[in-house]
Amino acid sequence: MPLPPELDPAAVKRWRSSSGAVVDLLAQARELGGVSAVRLGPRPTVLVTAPEAVQHVLAHHPDRYVKRSHRARVLVGDGVLSATGEPWKRQRRLLQTQFTGAGIRRYEQRIAGAARRAADHWAQCARTGTPTDVGEDMRFFALDTIWRSLTGHPLDETTNRELAAVEAVGAALPTTPSASTDAAELRAAVAADLARIDAVAEQAIAAARRGEAGPEGPGLLRVLVDAGKSCPEYTDPLIRDELVTLLAAGHETTAKTLSWLYLLLDRHPEARHWALGAGAAGSAERERAIRALVSETLRLYPAAWLIPRHATEDDTIAGYRVAAGTDIFVCPYLTHRDPALWPEPEQFDPERFTTVEEDRRPSRHGAYYPFGIGARACLGAQFAMREMTVLLEHLLPAFTPSFRAVPTSAVFGITVRPDGPTPATITLNPDDS
Repeated sequence: MPLPPELDPAAVKRWRSSSGAVVDLLAQARELGGVSAVRLGPRPTVLVTAPEAVQHVLAHHPDRYVKRSHRARVLVGDGVLSATGEPWKRQRRLLQTQFTGAGIRRYEQRIAGAARRAADHWAQCARTGTPTDVGEDMRFFALDTIWRSLTGHPLDETTNRELAAVEAVGAALPTTPSASTDAAELRAAVAADLARIDAVAEQAIAAARRGEAGPEGPGLLRVLVDAGKSCPEYTDPLIRDELVTLLAAGHETTAKTLSWLYLLLDRHPEARHWALGAGAAGSAERERAIRALVSETLRLYPAAWLIPRHATEDDTIAGYRVAAGTDIFVCPYLTHRDPALWPEPEQFDPERFTTVEEDRRPSRHGAYYPFGIGARACLGAQFAMREMTVLLEHLLPAFTPSFRAVPTSAVFGITVRPDGPTPATITLNPDDS
């Protein structure tokens, strides 16, 4: 039997690490096929977008395609996001119990409290005519939610100000996982921001160790501290890394998704009316429609637009030979915009997610994976969907933001974010409930 072919050398493209070059490669990759060779730094790289190949890499063979580390390691250390091997398995098992359906119910009141706070802020802006930045409001809501869940305390202004350093460090990280960046040099550049984050984490961990519960009761941080009683590896440094991982991963992707959603609703106001008209307030029908708004936003702007893996052995992906040592980049951003899978893929159409019709939404596994798939899929996916749905149930009926300026492009970093601020005035819609 002949060997499967190697990837076509003529398809190899050179990809620099700037965000603009990322856009260039994404445009090129549409023409290269579902499994294509690219040149990204010194190592051979394969870009994967075809559903079957996505399944092969992420779901079927996680032992062959491993996560070596994470470009955010300077921020999250040995937290579950960057951990590998047996440490990752232990950390994942501990946290998984907190993010199942039953686990999320423990935090339901905290999510609702953060959503009410956001609604109160928009109500005040509407009454006074004070402009606000929608992206910043979404960031505050998401950070407030995860802070309440971790500590039992609503987010205060001092902590919010100090934890802005999380986003500052994220902005300094390399655009692509294989970009050449000296870790020591990067750490020195963000040392002041890391010190601010560490100070917040140290205070929160010390309070949890003293058994101090916030007004909303003990939080997830107490679970991490208690784990040290039976698992000696849960020292303060590891608890710090898990805390910062949950803070960073638990708010930035949610905030960016909500920001994109409001920008999309600004261009497609009929989608808001469709969701609210699906059912009465609190009904399952309305909740389903609101979740469809979120799902369609995640299709266009997936929380993790690029998922890196490393081939540990020779293998074949979709009929092509892949050598051990090859970097694999699975790209949901491209899969979700593939016209062979998604009719009118650039169109914002949340009704795709309330129908089972193949001509609106593909049923193939690996065609939609905004939180990844397989063993290392995002463990907070259900939590994120729940908090976004709850917030929108509060905001959509009562308020409409009118943007004073709209970003014209996307920036590809750890997440896909709007290129610029999102200032808006808030209008009350008391009758649209």
